Amino acid sequence: MKTQTKPKPTRPLLARVGASRQVAIPKKLHDELGLAAGDLVEVERKGNQIVLTPKDIVEKGIAEGLEDLKKGRVYGPFTSVKDMLKSLHGAEKPQKKPKRAA
Repeated sequence: MKTQTKPKPTRPLLARVGASRQVAIPKKLHDELGLAAGDLVEVERKGNQIVLTPKDIVEKGIAEGLEDLKKGRVYGPFTSVKDMLKSLHGAEKPQKKPKRAA
């Protein structure tokens, strides 16, 4: 999701409510707001209006980090700062986790 810009005055766009209560955001608005599939929006009722506000949630980044851990896309542990810096600058390949004794 890109940074939101000041909204331009436009005429209202229509969207149809589907059988399962889904509403498609018109392409023009979707593109202007930089939305992508899977992005989150906050849904609020203000009087007789439904307001959708794009949200960038920290938990999304945490989920991506946990997925990296599960798939082994991690480096370390390191025995020194020097070793960590070598890894950071690409001098070393990721270390495999030691196998546990059964």
